[in-house]
Amino acid sequence: MLRLSKKADYALMAMKHLAQTQTGTSTSAREIAESYDIPIELMAKVLQKLVRKGLLVSTQGTRGGYLLKERPASISVADVIQAIDGPLMVTACSTENSDCDQYDKCNIRDPLWRIRTRILDTLGMVSLAEIATETQDITPVQQPSAVMRV
Repeated sequence: MLRLSKKADYALMAMKHLAQTQTGTSTSAREIAESYDIPIELMAKVLQKLVRKGLLVSTQGTRGGYLLKERPASISVADVIQAIDGPLMVTACSTENSDCDQYDKCNIRDPLWRIRTRILDTLGMVSLAEIATETQDITPVQQPSAVMRV
């Protein structure tokens, strides 16, 4: 199963929060953390990593905090996830520098790499602006029920 890390979840939550904040207004790590019941220390680390990766800028002082470095429309979900978790990996040999014993004989490596590319392309097509404008749906997504045949 492909699953984002908790830090990537928090990063996306923070980035959405910042995208919905009035342009030019910085927001503190504490304010973001308290809005979503996330430990302040963890949120601060996530935000600092986003600064180091060039997605946010931080300002010092009493009105200091964090701002998006670019417009929300120019930041993709893939940018945020990879800033926190690094390159997306679908399988252990998701890079050409693999030391897997099966690397040369593997018959699924190339198809899995294509799947990885499709996932990245899809995540890259979803901008922060798009997720910032979505309303929260409180109705859980219903899974298709299993059909029993007798």
